[in-house]
Amino acid sequence: MRDKTMKHILLRKASLGDLPILEQLLQELVEAERPFDETLKEGVIHYYPIKELIESDDAAVLVLEEEDHIVGCGYAQIKPAKPYLRHQTYAHLGFMFVRPAYRGRGLNQQLIGELKHWAVSKGTKEIRLEVYAENSSAIKAYEKAGFKKLLTTMRCEVQ
Repeated sequence: MRDKTMKHILLRKASLGDLPILEQLLQELVEAERPFDETLKEGVIHYYPIKELIESDDAAVLVLEEEDHIVGCGYAQIKPAKPYLRHQTYAHLGFMFVRPAYRGRGLNQQLIGELKHWAVSKGTKEIRLEVYAENSSAIKAYEKAGFKKLLTTMRCEVQ
């Protein structure tokens, strides 16, 4: 993984020393997503096993850093594809988050670009992610990066 500098923003691979701030960013992401998902329980939520992802050879966790402060992050993880699909593996993107004060600078595009590069280096050509259907700004950002809508998950509460 190569380091990239973008107008004093460094894009680098995460280290175990970054865990405390990554856990904090995860909770910021959860809070940003609560309005889109009424099924989320209250309190601290851990969507991702961040430590295991950092340590894995099948994952890349990246951070955006400005003056020793992490301002964004994202990861890609190689996963096996369903047996009925054309591809054997795919890279799943997750934990895509840029603090609000840093949005609009193309940082998410830089993260996605580097994660795509990493996925290709691992021999996969399919990348997938999940996004809330009501999160129109995130959907626009992903479409700008070349993603297309594929499937809608529906739910209903029964009693």
